[in-house]
Order: sequence, then C-alpha cells, then structure tokens
Amino acid sequence: MVLMKKTVKDLFYIILGALIFAVGVNYFTIPNHLSEGGILGITIIAHYLFDWSPGVVNFVLNVALLAVGYKFFEKRTFVYTLVSIAASSVFLFLTEDVGHQLTEDTFLAAIFAGLLVGVGLGLIFRTGGTSGGSTILARLANQLLGWSIGKGMLIIDILVVVGSIFIIGLEKAMYTLLIVFIGAKAIDFIVEGLDEKVAVMIISNSPEQVLANITSRMSRGLTVLDGRGGYTGQNREVLYIVVNKQEIVQLKSIINEVDENAYVTVHYVHEMIGHGYKASKTSA
Repeated sequence: MVLMKKTVKDLFYIILGALIFAVGVNYFTIPNHLSEGGILGITIIAHYLFDWSPGVVNFVLNVALLAVGYKFFEKRTFVYTLVSIAASSVFLFLTEDVGHQLTEDTFLAAIFAGLLVGVGLGLIFRTGGTSGGSTILARLANQLLGWSIGKGMLIIDILVVVGSIFIIGLEKAMYTLLIVFIGAKAIDFIVEGLDEKVAVMIISNSPEQVLANITSRMSRGLTVLDGRGGYTGQNREVLYIVVNKQEIVQLKSIINEVDENAYVTVHYVHEMIGHGYKASKTSA
C-alpha cells in the first residue's frame, strides 16, 4: 500500500514536471528563438530548420536512445524515464500551437525558460526518473570513454549550444547558455530543496555536554569518533552530526554555550543514504 502511494505520488510529480517543462519550452524558449542543451536543443533546432513538431521529435529521439541505453537503468528508473518522455512529448505537442510570446525581452525569456525547464526536470529527477536523452548519451560516454556522467552531460550540452550558433546566432546562443545555467541551478534546488544537509565535526573540551545539549534540543543523532591530536598526542572524542543547512546557526549557538573555543568544521553533503539522521524519540 505504501509503495502504491509512493508510485502514484511519483507519477503525479513526473506529469506535473513534464507540463512545466513544456510550458517553458513553448512559451519562452521557442517564441524568442532561443535553444537548449542536449537532446532538447537538437529538438528545438530541428523545429527551426524543418518546422517539425518538438513533441514528435522529442519522443522519437528519446525513445530511440532509450532503446539503445535501457540496460543502464534499473527497472523502476526505466519505467519512470519512459513515462517522463511520453508525458513531456505529449505536453510539448499539446502546447506548441497555443504557446505564444509572453515577453519580447530575450533576457527575461531566458530566465523564465531556464526556471521552468529546470523546475520541470527537477520534479522528474526527484522521483528517481530521468529525461532520457543526454543522460543516456552520458552513460554511454562513461562506458566507452570513461567520462563521468556529469562531464558527459556538460560536453553534450556545450556541443549542442555551440552548434546552435549557426542557426540562432551568437547572441541567442549566449542567452541559451544562461538558460542552461539557470536550469541546472533550478534542478539542484528542486532535487535538494530547502532540505540541504551539512555535516559538522566538533572537537570540544566538553564533548559529553555538547552531545547532550544537541540531542535534547535538536532531536538529532550524533556519532562519536575516537580522535588523537597530531601535535599533542592527546586522545579526545570527535562529534559528527548531519543537520539541515537552516539549523547550522542554532547548532553553533548550542556549541558556543558549552565551549566557546570548540573547533568546528562544516561540510556540504552531496547525498545522504540510510537512516539515523534524527535521534529516536523515547516516551517519558
């Protein structure tokens, strides 16, 4: 039952993301003669050159690539990716005739195109799905050339944007780079959200009191590590904790109340897997 609810929720986000994605393309990117990176960029350029439907071209290219690279995806990711390709293609097709130029300001159009496309793709990525296209090509490059996925996607985007210069001109291609940049930031924000995590290491002369105060006031679990001073050779406990970025000020305040001279380092957490993030609540 829980799995079913999660699947329905994921599919809702994929469909919503696909709609937002299509609105960004058909209401801001294409009316202002801009482009995109990756397979979407090729789709848009094909529309400019041959007046082909973006929805149809997007579907054909992505399904063809998915047929080649399906083995790189787990079953659930494959299904979600197939749904996202179908949904985004359908919405691109349905909105291509009703889409009109909401602004003639190219800079403003680039900002909103990047935001909408990024938010749409972010919702899809958050469910565990992908947009197909560039992701598949990047995985192929990883297998054949040893490139990282991120490097592969970046190179593909750059090649498509550079190629678009001959169709939309240098100035519009520069605005397209802005779209790609804003879209990437929007994707990161949606995937990581306001729930961005930071890892904190604390070295204090009163580790027991710091641990007790953090546990009681923040409901966060901590890990106690055995450390030794490199210069003094003194053994001491090192506290390790992961908190929301917004909680870092409160954490610093709690630490300073106990030990103003505590040594604290803060690291951004790219991804967190597993449980134990929050301390277990026990009944009184």
